[in-house]
Amino acid sequence: MSIRLRLTLLYSAILALTLIVFGSVLYTTQAQSTLNELKQDLRASGDNLMRAIVRTYLDPNPQLPRYSPPSPIPFEVISGEQAFRDLREREIVRVLNANGALIASPFGSDQEALPLNTTGLQMLQRGQVWWEIVSLEDERLLVYNIPLMVDNQVVLIAQVARPLTERDRSLAALSTTLIIGSLLTTLAAFGIGWMLSGTALNPIHRITHTAQAIGSESDFTRRVDYTGPNDEVGRLATTFNAMLSRLQEAYQRVSDALKMQRDFVADVSHELRTPLTTVRGNLALLRRDPPIPNEEQADILNDLVEESDRLIRLVNNLLVLARADAGQSLKREPVPARTVIEQACRQARQRERQREIIEAGQEVIVQGDRDALKQVLLTLLDNALKYTEGTITVTTRTSGQHGIIEVMDNGPGISPDTLPHVFERFYRGDIDTSVSGHGLGLSIARSLIEGQGGTISIESRIAGGSTVQIRLPLAQEGQEKNR
Repeated sequence: MSIRLRLTLLYSAILALTLIVFGSVLYTTQAQSTLNELKQDLRASGDNLMRAIVRTYLDPNPQLPRYSPPSPIPFEVISGEQAFRDLREREIVRVLNANGALIASPFGSDQEALPLNTTGLQMLQRGQVWWEIVSLEDERLLVYNIPLMVDNQVVLIAQVARPLTERDRSLAALSTTLIIGSLLTTLAAFGIGWMLSGTALNPIHRITHTAQAIGSESDFTRRVDYTGPNDEVGRLATTFNAMLSRLQEAYQRVSDALKMQRDFVADVSHELRTPLTTVRGNLALLRRDPPIPNEEQADILNDLVEESDRLIRLVNNLLVLARADAGQSLKREPVPARTVIEQACRQARQRERQREIIEAGQEVIVQGDRDALKQVLLTLLDNALKYTEGTITVTTRTSGQHGIIEVMDNGPGISPDTLPHVFERFYRGDIDTSVSGHGLGLSIARSLIEGQGGTISIESRIAGGSTVQIRLPLAQEGQEKNR
């Protein structure tokens, strides 16, 4: 069952219940009101009747028999007062003796007394009035029974009745009107509610269709078109669009990550294939029969050692990148930049003693990881030694809340097209392929620096050298004292 149908049925049921309660209250109120009016009229008529009977009964020459005559006497015998003449036009009247036997009726006609049950007779004999609704000749009557007390004894009982036919017809007409009106109102409300709920839920249908289209087309750029008020449905549409925006961003990140992963696997496969192919070819040469000369075997073994070392370096670099991608935390402690720079420069000079590496600048205490910073500096110095022939300068300074380390060379520089890609994995650009390397050094350096909460950038111009800048947060004064 749809929400639209459930909502329509719900408020149709509520309306129907309200109409039933309202109709029941109205019907009950009308029935009780008309009954009370009838009782009031009968009570007034009955009181007038009893006063006339009392005057006649107490007359010194009473015409009213004090016993049950053979046949009922007419009312004119009892009294000619206006009360009796009026009663003949409006009410049904009977006069009974104390035992409930009929003693007077209109024109003295031989009619039965109005029905009176045993309980009512007992109540009348005790001097209490008795109301009763009875049926006589398929007609309902409201009967007002009044006892006449003389010396604390019931001597007569007067019955004043009025037909309920008109009242019953009015109540039946009211009941029919209420039932038919309630049914028609409920049906009309159901139709109107169906249309209104459809209009109110139309934005939800659009959200559903948009979600289905997104699921089938994987198009996270689509949005729900909603121009209504900022009600519950409007907030739902806004929230759904915001969720789509976040899904689009996440989907784009996942797509980019998958693309990077595919590129990474392809690049790793390419880098591993060359040394493995070389190793496999050299091993095939060593297995030749007859064997190759000893001098060639020695050269092949040297090639195998070099290729094995190359594979080891590549695997180590990949492990460093894998740890960085996995979010492996680095230390955050005060590190004297000049001390780390001196150690890195000393190791670099041992590789090429004829090259000049200059250290300059002030002592700077940065917040970071000593080993990671040293590895980054060794990578930068190694690149400078590979691709330049002149002097290499390493300087330190402060800028605001950051310490700056710069590695500068006077090499051929990097072209503007290549510069934006130098930190990408396995990217070597237009660099001389005769220089050994895998294109992972700067990518590793960026991962390590960012892992310490810093940034790394490079500036270069053709024939003007390159400058790599490392920016790390300065250590706090309290941390420096605790070192």
